[in-house]
Amino acid sequence: MKIISAITRRLVIIIPYAWLLIFFLVPFLIVLKISLSEPVMSMPPYAPTFDMADGISGIIEAFRQFSFSNYLWLTEDALYINAYISSITIAFISTVLTLLIGFPLAYGMARAPTSLRPTLLMLVILPFWTSFLIRVYAWIGILKPEGLLNQFLFFLGVIDTPLIILNTNTAVYIGIVYSYLPFMVLPIYAALEKMDYTLIEAAQDLGCPPITAFWKITFPLAIPGIVAGCMLVFIPAVGEFVIPDLLGGSRTLMIGKTLWNEFFNNRDWPVSSAVAVLLLLILVVPIMLFQQAQAKAQESGR
Repeated sequence: MKIISAITRRLVIIIPYAWLLIFFLVPFLIVLKISLSEPVMSMPPYAPTFDMADGISGIIEAFRQFSFSNYLWLTEDALYINAYISSITIAFISTVLTLLIGFPLAYGMARAPTSLRPTLLMLVILPFWTSFLIRVYAWIGILKPEGLLNQFLFFLGVIDTPLIILNTNTAVYIGIVYSYLPFMVLPIYAALEKMDYTLIEAAQDLGCPPITAFWKITFPLAIPGIVAGCMLVFIPAVGEFVIPDLLGGSRTLMIGKTLWNEFFNNRDWPVSSAVAVLLLLILVVPIMLFQQAQAKAQESGR
């Protein structure tokens, strides 16, 4: 029994690491290798490629041909720099908007009667039952000049000319907030749902105003859910392609669209791989630093 339990404990540790190795590290190394190559008119459209028939000498020679020229190209071309800045800006604003909308929803769900919470939770998850692409296409019908939104505003007499929302950054914000709102609501709801609300009652009994009690008790307890929700929204929003392409049009510059153009239109796999690797580093490094700082703060708090 001790041997079986020891093997089981090791498997619990090994399986997650094996999953990360197969589905994250190996693909990342492949993309990194392509990013250090040079584009050529062949299949695959980059060189060098490893040929095991050449033996160790051929592999060493292939390594010698690797170059960081693609990364230097990204730093010299304003298109990629602007695409990174625009993507981070749009993702940040979208995350803030999603938080401003999602927190009250999560708070209301957590304070709702226990019998209503499963229904409210199902309503939040309900959009996932429909294809993501179909939901984004539906917003085209809503936001276009002759769409449902303008028709409704014409009916109310609010506007005389149609609002131009489609093919603007505003449409991108709407699409991202709508699509990723459940990813913000669910972690915050999970944090607030476990909160002991007798703490609020005790604070109010001691003369604490409701707003002060919220900022000193409710909000600090919800911070883990807020951080998780912001990460779940911000990270995929930076590399979003479908929403900017369908709702933002050609004038919306985001790194996901730039990556698509380099990979499929220009067939420049090395540059597109360098774009992907740099995007991953931009997202992963700050998250790792934040987790280390959070771990140190927890240790010092103990």
